Amino acid sequence: MTFARQYARTRRFMLGVPRSFSISPDGRRVAFLRGRHGTDPAACLWVLECVSGDEWVVADPRAIGSADEDLPPEERARRERLRESGGGIVSYSVDASFTRAAFTLSGRLYYVELVGDNATPLELPAVGPVIDPVLDPKGESVAYVSGGAIHVIGIGDGSDRVIAEPDGPDVTWGLAEFLAAEEMSRYRGMWWSPDGASLLAARVDDSAVRRWHISDPGNPEAAPQVMAYPAAGTDNAEVRLAVLAVSGSEASAPPRPAWLDWDREALPYLVSAGWTTGPEGNPTAVFSAQSRAQDVLTVFSADPVTGLSFELLTERSKTWVENMPGIPAFTGSGRLLWLGVRSGATERVLYAGEEPISMPGQYVRALADVDGERVLYSASEPGVPHHVGLWLHDLKQGSCTEVEFPGAQGPGVHSGRLRGDTLVVQRRDLSAPGVRTAVVREASTETRQRVAEIASFAERPDLPGVNVRIASVGERRIPAALVLPCWYEVGSEPLPVLMDPYGGPHAQRVLGAQGAYLTSQWFADQGFAVLIADGRGTPGVGLEWEHAIHKDVSEVVLADQAEALRGASEEFGVELDLDRVAIRGWSFGGYLAALAVLRRPDVFHAAIAGAPVTDWRLYDTHYTERYLGFPDSDPLAYERASLLGDASGLRRPLMLVHGLADDNVVFAHSQRLSSALLAAGRPHTVLPLSGATHMPTDEVVSENLLLLQVRFLRESLDLDAE
Repeated sequence: MTFARQYARTRRFMLGVPRSFSISPDGRRVAFLRGRHGTDPAACLWVLECVSGDEWVVADPRAIGSADEDLPPEERARRERLRESGGGIVSYSVDASFTRAAFTLSGRLYYVELVGDNATPLELPAVGPVIDPVLDPKGESVAYVSGGAIHVIGIGDGSDRVIAEPDGPDVTWGLAEFLAAEEMSRYRGMWWSPDGASLLAARVDDSAVRRWHISDPGNPEAAPQVMAYPAAGTDNAEVRLAVLAVSGSEASAPPRPAWLDWDREALPYLVSAGWTTGPEGNPTAVFSAQSRAQDVLTVFSADPVTGLSFELLTERSKTWVENMPGIPAFTGSGRLLWLGVRSGATERVLYAGEEPISMPGQYVRALADVDGERVLYSASEPGVPHHVGLWLHDLKQGSCTEVEFPGAQGPGVHSGRLRGDTLVVQRRDLSAPGVRTAVVREASTETRQRVAEIASFAERPDLPGVNVRIASVGERRIPAALVLPCWYEVGSEPLPVLMDPYGGPHAQRVLGAQGAYLTSQWFADQGFAVLIADGRGTPGVGLEWEHAIHKDVSEVVLADQAEALRGASEEFGVELDLDRVAIRGWSFGGYLAALAVLRRPDVFHAAIAGAPVTDWRLYDTHYTERYLGFPDSDPLAYERASLLGDASGLRRPLMLVHGLADDNVVFAHSQRLSSALLAAGRPHTVLPLSGATHMPTDEVVSENLLLLQVRFLRESLDLDAE
């Protein structure tokens, strides 16, 4: 099997990797998802006994008889936002005591006991199709969405009651709207109160949002998909929050919502929602909301009975306030945890109340977990953005220590979960291409001991190795990685260069992990020096570095790619053929690739642009307006960023690749650029992918797509003439 086929069949080598961890309150058991082997797309639900190290499957889609999924449209859309390419059990919910789990298969609702030796998943008689079930904290009921309505079904008696239903044709309850899932990392629209008596739920009305039609010319018999897409400068969905009392009989009417009150005109974006326990032990609703310009973000608490909201914290910025992962959160004693920039600060800091608790100088990336007065967060140390470590701050002891993966040394990329004196730590590093997972028990922050390692069943890539070097290049010291052919020897003939960036916000490509370079290594082994550079706008370096792209997502990022190319040869000590430089990328990276050959043909000699944004007026409000402002008030920012006006200047080979069913960066982006190039008489290549969404997953398509890219690059750089 070729690497290209293996890459597609294994879903980028992620099948078989354990993920989605839940830990019992006493820390003795861990639940997680994992397929049975490296090409198994049907993930199972597993449980690990930490003390013995035994693990077993508690729910297997094939045993249940639902391995072949027939998903409702809402679930397909939710998975697309999650970039979920696998199947089977893709998510699950556990109760507070870790005795039961709930999940869906093919739109049907199941639950399974997590205690005992003979776990058997049982189906609940829910009204189908079921979307995003959430088990209540007591493990007695499951809330789910069907037909835009929120249902609550009892596990004991199977009674199914509607507690919120749409009051209009474009209204849904309990689901995240498009922008929340695509841009805010909020994938849920309902949250149980700690006592299980109420649900905090989002009501979404997208009647004002423009309708787009996503069709697939390869299947003319299929009706176009109609979706509400809020393009830059247009109306967003209206999102409200309400507390719903969960009580009454099956026949009783839905409860009257207790609407949460805040200035939704000033702060229309609902970023996060959930619950905490007040000083007297009473559940309190908590949510955060953001201005349309994203320069203000406020955290509120709310009385679940009256709906009155109270401001807890507000952060403001002259550019934008970043929605950081894991916040807001609360310690066991009720202190607000916040990751942001306080007055006078130049970098983000993790705070507990008013106290900064992250280590000085760190680039803090996320709040990973909270257990009582212990806080787990991820961060990079200054000067080493490719290393992402985990840090555990014990607020009672006043200590902050790095959580190291047992037996591992050197830079790596870490993530983790924490509960009941148990840490689940995952590590990727440069020593091997896979992901390692350790379960660590601790008596204190000074004495941690690995008690089990959860095996990854992912396949090893069919590559001779990964030959990567990491350094900072150019005057700006741009983080860069150079991937060389495994057979390359220093002093050999200069290699043609393939730049392989993402280059935009929220995506860091230069990491201390082999898995980040597998495709780049495959391209390198075809005879290229592959250069990856994280210029301004990408995370990992600092706040000023990220915000340098405000009102300019084109010239800044392109200048840094050119500078990284100029500085790479000297920094890495490898001679590069700068007369034969190509660039490829996907999504923002696709935009950057097309931008490169259109505006800097003196530097870049060929480009492959996958799913590129070409006209930012066609991309969504929350992402685009954050960086470019509003089209009506900042038209020059949009004109500078658009590729359409550059079409007449194309002098280099350009291949556009785009999925016809892409509902994130719609095919119209490539279509409009192609039309502009055609009108200007500029030859180019368009490769439309029938039925493919933003990231193609079909094995044959994915394999041939890699092979065709190599052929295009070799022909464009005239490599086969040698």
